[in-house]
Amino acid sequence: MRVVVASKNKGKIEEIRSCLFNTSIVSMSLEVVSMDEYPDLPEIVEDGQTFEENAIKKAIIVAEYTREIALADDSGLMVDCLNGEPGVLSARFGGKELDDNGRNQLLLERIKGEKNSCNQSLKTARFVCVLAIATPEGAVRTVQGSCEGIIADIPMGKHGFGYDPVFIPDGYTATFAELGIEIKNKLSHRAKALEKARDVLKKLLAAND
Repeated sequence: MRVVVASKNKGKIEEIRSCLFNTSIVSMSLEVVSMDEYPDLPEIVEDGQTFEENAIKKAIIVAEYTREIALADDSGLMVDCLNGEPGVLSARFGGKELDDNGRNQLLLERIKGEKNSCNQSLKTARFVCVLAIATPEGAVRTVQGSCEGIIADIPMGKHGFGYDPVFIPDGYTATFAELGIEIKNKLSHRAKALEKARDVLKKLLAAND
């Protein structure tokens, strides 16, 4: 069975592959590909107000276009002292011209600017991930995962992508970017959501046998 992930982010694709193939799903029965396999697929505007709205929209469009099962993720970082920002705008925080490093720097600057509400003890944050799984026939299921932590003072580590260098998960003193992919895939919001998505995919695999 082919599953098309509604993303071109190579880091995210590899993370999803790694998490799925660490489950009880037989990897030989599941082919995970990115939207790069479908270069003519129309651009999808993520204009939803929630992670769930964006994930569902992407999954439905990709499933309809490819006629394959689609898995779409919308995820982001929510910082408490920034009233949940960057939230659904995490990937576009500060504008499209910023890369991951630029977004991390902007986030830290914003936090430093909130001196009264963002002291060390209040730099709590969480990663949130909503996964939508859609079939070409229009059926959609969603699952969610989250990971609690705090924001580091400076970016640290060279692994991962996105906000990994500034996020320290609860129970650790190192960022996701320092801990590496193996540990991250046991703790992350996406790993937890994919764990829940396992049962959905297993049922779809069984139906295709």
